[in-house]
Amino acid sequence: MYQSQWSSGRSLWRSIPFFAFAISLLFLKLLTLEFASPRSALAQSFPGDRPTAESGLESVPPGESLPESLPESTVDPPPQPPMSSPTVHDPLNSPYPVPWNWVLAMMAEHSSVSHPKFRYYRSQSLISPDGQYAAYSRIQMQLSADFTQSRVASVLFLEDLQTGELQTITASSPFADNPFLSGEPNPTGTIAILIPVAWSETSDRVLAREFESIFGSDIASDFAVVWDRRTNRTHTIAPTVVQYSNAVLLGWSQSNPQQVLFRAGMMGQEDWSMYAVDVQGQTAYASHDQPITFGRVVNSVWAGPQAHMQP
Repeated sequence: MYQSQWSSGRSLWRSIPFFAFAISLLFLKLLTLEFASPRSALAQSFPGDRPTAESGLESVPPGESLPESLPESTVDPPPQPPMSSPTVHDPLNSPYPVPWNWVLAMMAEHSSVSHPKFRYYRSQSLISPDGQYAAYSRIQMQLSADFTQSRVASVLFLEDLQTGELQTITASSPFADNPFLSGEPNPTGTIAILIPVAWSETSDRVLAREFESIFGSDIASDFAVVWDRRTNRTHTIAPTVVQYSNAVLLGWSQSNPQQVLFRAGMMGQEDWSMYAVDVQGQTAYASHDQPITFGRVVNSVWAGPQAHMQP
């Protein structure tokens, strides 16, 4: 048991998707006959008394454009898989799943990898209610012969649909970095996947899910990343004060849309609690609150696995 700023949902102890996630990693580990080095919990590298970090936005050359105007719509969370389903849709059974089946498919290639290889994935686009912005993610996976030394990183793009200008958002959580910029990457074995979840009703903020984990371990949890369009600032947040091993981001708070909702608890507990967290990390119990989301999901022709690229 360790204290952290992680978020979560229903008991993962009884969650088949979570166990399928752990079993798949264990199976690959047995194939390689190598085990990951002991690592401290991710929660310990994101202490509760650390001020919320904020990362700026960087402009990049315009990329491909998306449809300019789409009607406003509330995003309904994708249905969670039945408990009897053998397919791993998300390691934490999140209503906003990361492309975990793609990650597992790429990991199946590890035994034939003689040197690091890179694979890429692009998420669906989430259009703001005013139709001016599109948010989507680019994910990079570095494959290694030892799957515990593989690495997944990502960045969130915001595209102005009127000008075509792109901006990048990177979380400030422990394993996050922009894989498309030069510089020293995070250690191998880490997973950091950032995907858009919702816009605010007035299109002035975007909410993204930062899922982080370590290959070959039971460490897995969410952070919330909030970009404020008015101040052009990014906040990375997670519950504080409370004890939990895992957390799941749920969306904006219906009672206070300036806050986000998490479910969080300890693995093995029967019931997990819901918490509302603001951009400063202030955390409050929110048992009667409900998550809300806004925006419109567009599945463009560019979404999904990308062409293979060699280092």
